[in-house]
Amino acid sequence: MKKIIIYSLLLIACVFGACQQDRVSSDPSLQLSFSHDTVCFDTVFTEMGSSTRKIMVYNPNKNALNIEQVSMQNGVYFHINLDGENNRDMLRDITVRGGDSLFLFVRAYIDPQSEDSPVFIEDKIAFKVNGNIQEVTLQAYGQNVERIQGKNGLKIYQDLKLSNKKPYVIYDTVAVAGDLTIEAGTTIYMHERALIHVYGNMTALGTKEQPIIFRGDRTDMLYDSVPYRMASGQWNGIYLIHAEGTVPPVYKMDYVDILSGSVGLYVYSESTGSKLPKLTLSNSRIHNHSIYGLVLQNVNAEVVNSEISNCASYCVYLAGGKHDFVHNTIAAYYGYPYTNLNIHQNIVPEDVAAVYINNLSKNMAKTNSSFYNCIITGGRKQSLMVATPLPDYYGGRFEGNYLRSDSLDKAFAKNNVYASDSDTCVFKNIYYLYKKYHYYDFRLDSLSPARGIGDSIVALEYPTDMVGCPRKGKPDAGCYEYVEGL
Repeated sequence: MKKIIIYSLLLIACVFGACQQDRVSSDPSLQLSFSHDTVCFDTVFTEMGSSTRKIMVYNPNKNALNIEQVSMQNGVYFHINLDGENNRDMLRDITVRGGDSLFLFVRAYIDPQSEDSPVFIEDKIAFKVNGNIQEVTLQAYGQNVERIQGKNGLKIYQDLKLSNKKPYVIYDTVAVAGDLTIEAGTTIYMHERALIHVYGNMTALGTKEQPIIFRGDRTDMLYDSVPYRMASGQWNGIYLIHAEGTVPPVYKMDYVDILSGSVGLYVYSESTGSKLPKLTLSNSRIHNHSIYGLVLQNVNAEVVNSEISNCASYCVYLAGGKHDFVHNTIAAYYGYPYTNLNIHQNIVPEDVAAVYINNLSKNMAKTNSSFYNCIITGGRKQSLMVATPLPDYYGGRFEGNYLRSDSLDKAFAKNNVYASDSDTCVFKNIYYLYKKYHYYDFRLDSLSPARGIGDSIVALEYPTDMVGCPRKGKPDAGCYEYVEGL
């Protein structure tokens, strides 16, 4: 009998509670609450639309509330869907039970603008409940873009010049048979699986104030605290190709950022003779790629004042040609310390050195790779691997570097500092702490063992670092000179 009474009381309580939840209150003091009071979309390309953002609409009260109407202030640039109802202009009479919530989905769509620079767009969603108005603000930047695409890829049989008037979005594969020239300040957004092939010369000369940027075309968030710009593998890469029997091209790149692809920059020549392409790469950043960062095969190259970092396989792969690396930071902390290499085809745990030098193939020109005043390090003990039968096929030098390796033939190295397990303060930050928006930062720590170890004579030719800070006295290794307070 006692159990029956208790059960009955519980049943009554449940029914009473449910009745409360369903009873619509007209009390004007009761309000809704929202997961976001302001939703900011990043750059939205005109005529393309944004990704969909989610807002939770809560009724924190015991009684139900009736949303008399949901309306847009302007109703031009944003589309909303509330609880499955989709009306661009206005929604009416939507009931939210007590303690319950609704999903509100918002998408931005912006028509072409009269000016090419980003245009700020704002609108408000107004919720009317019991005569009171509550608002959620929507903000976005509308950006006109130039699309480069063709059915099954695009082949351009002449020279191509890209200006900085407005960004470009590249779809599929773009093959340029002539020369490619890119103006300072140009941003090139690469769509999923997009790829650039260049068979002629390439000139991409940015400046400190107006860098040239290659990146994925997702400008939204991967997760609530992780922007898509931190996600690798969004596009395929840039390939500079020299065909056997043609005039060796010249590639000049200064202040160029290549971010978050599968392969950053792949430079390849079919020639194995003395006439090889020439690459000059300076003040640039190749970062966060799901396979390789910089690949040089049968290429003569000078790489200066640049950061090449965080690739799932090699940050730098060298095979054939003469390569001079001066004042570069090459750091392999991709996903460190939680990297899962099984998601990447043809990559094994050994294939994660920051620098790999290979001259084991007869199809390669002789490899002569030298590093001066550089940092080569990463999350694994062997961040530098030289796979070549020394000294018959290799004539490189290592001087004034900070190296995480114990396999380098010391006959080719002098005045270097070798990393130890106690070196925990090389850089400002080697982790991605997404909840704190704390990204990788390869500027030097105040206690970094890479400070003051560089060759002063070598540094005379490069008096400022990648970001313009002067090198004084005994220079630091790497592309960033330590500056107190920065």
